Amino acid sequence: MARSSRRSLFLVVFFLLACGFLGILFAQRTGDQSSLSSDSDVKDSLKQFADVYSIVEQNYAEPVDPDKAIYDGAIPGMLHALDPHSNFFDPKSYALMREDQRGKYYGVGMTVGPRNNQVIVIFPFNGTPAYKAGIHPGDIIIAVDGKSTENMSVTDVADMLKGPKGTTVHISISRDGVEKPMEFTLVRDEIPRYSVDVHFLIRPGIGYMHVNGFNETTEEEVSKALDEFGDLKGLILDLRGNPGGLLSEGVGVADKFLKKGQLIVSHHGRASAEKRYVAQHGNGGKDYPLVVLVNRLTASAAEIVSGAIQDHDRGLIAGEVTFGKGLVQTVYPLSENTGLALTTAHYYTPSGRLIQRDYSNVSLYDYYYSRDDVPPTASREVKLTDSGRTVYGGGGITPDVAIPTPKSNHFEDTLLQHYAFFNFAKRYVVDHHPAKNFEVDDEVMQDFRKSLDAANIPYTQAELLDNNDWIRSNIKAEIFIDAFGEDEGLKVRTEADPEVLKALDLLPQAKALADNARKIIAEHNSASALSATR
Repeated sequence: MARSSRRSLFLVVFFLLACGFLGILFAQRTGDQSSLSSDSDVKDSLKQFADVYSIVEQNYAEPVDPDKAIYDGAIPGMLHALDPHSNFFDPKSYALMREDQRGKYYGVGMTVGPRNNQVIVIFPFNGTPAYKAGIHPGDIIIAVDGKSTENMSVTDVADMLKGPKGTTVHISISRDGVEKPMEFTLVRDEIPRYSVDVHFLIRPGIGYMHVNGFNETTEEEVSKALDEFGDLKGLILDLRGNPGGLLSEGVGVADKFLKKGQLIVSHHGRASAEKRYVAQHGNGGKDYPLVVLVNRLTASAAEIVSGAIQDHDRGLIAGEVTFGKGLVQTVYPLSENTGLALTTAHYYTPSGRLIQRDYSNVSLYDYYYSRDDVPPTASREVKLTDSGRTVYGGGGITPDVAIPTPKSNHFEDTLLQHYAFFNFAKRYVVDHHPAKNFEVDDEVMQDFRKSLDAANIPYTQAELLDNNDWIRSNIKAEIFIDAFGEDEGLKVRTEADPEVLKALDLLPQAKALADNARKIIAEHNSASALSATR
């Protein structure tokens, strides 16, 4: 057996033994002595697996890649038979997972993407080596450290740009209007991955904050953003597209909006007693109106935050039914720089609801990408908020106000598929050097139509008129990204986002909700106190 084959087989044996050991440990803790027989069961399973693997390796029609068979087949297959969220991380995916958790990596600091079978710079992050060196959006990366990027994937190029802090990387760039390749030698540095990717006062006294995930710095970032806002009269907390992350950071963020001592979340599993997380600090009496935006991609720790805010009637949840992930994963480091994320508990919102969607008899693809399986509220468990409002478990967080995500039309899809806005902005900024008071007027629209003609992108006058506002907002956003950086471009997108505009209109309703809840709770407390004195 080849060395790599033995290594992979050793890993899966180690993995199965570890799972068997955990099962025995669970049984000892819970007093289930009948489970002790799992030791011999694991040994039998290991022998069967080794026999099957040996036959496959010796007799399969093609040479067997052991890493693919083990990493991509045997272990994930076993875990996915348990639930959709238990997962195995090979060395590369484990390193990426830890990178996401830490909220930083080491590299040059830019987003790259595919364009016409080439890898180009989408934008450099402000203040990073790439930004300071003068690398621009639209630059084509033709070589890294002398190695041509032709036929390379975006992932391959991104991996080459990363490396230990303080090391150098040489990048060859092709830029429109420059005849010869441009050469850059950059020193890699620590690049933060901010989870609060945009926050600003969208109206006087009204803050907007988008949190894209929960890593090791999220609570600190949210706290800093709230401090920068100052005295708020209202806040839009945008958790759309937030897949979750670290439970502790979700708890810390929820703490910023609740009262000290209020329950945020609880969880327990077969081998663990119930653990309750309460607000340790609280919002210090800052009860400004709060609207939380969510969608079908809002999951896990983001659902913990929105569920706690909803159950305590602290704010109004608006948008779509969230993903519905109520399972807690514990990450176990394994040998060979791999790791196991194993579901060890279920979490419950303050009202006691488990928001996990049913995943029985559903393919992994349909579980993640099809939302036809969202159960009707009539079939879901019913719980009550602090003020007695009805909320539902078993299928994500149901918003208080439904805001459907706008659907694109064929014309919009065509423009995006041809990178019409990106390509136009790249050239417009070079020719016009726009200032921050830039607006898309009729002259800019005429230039945009000419760019569509030059790129042979079909359109009709009716399509331009019907999509006028959308086109103008996308042109402005791309120009601001190119001219002033990603942060400014995101602000422009936010100011034109119809769901954000709807959330602003909902702030009075959010205030009424919280005020009414405080009144009802005070009446209940008063009645309870009166009964206790009789």
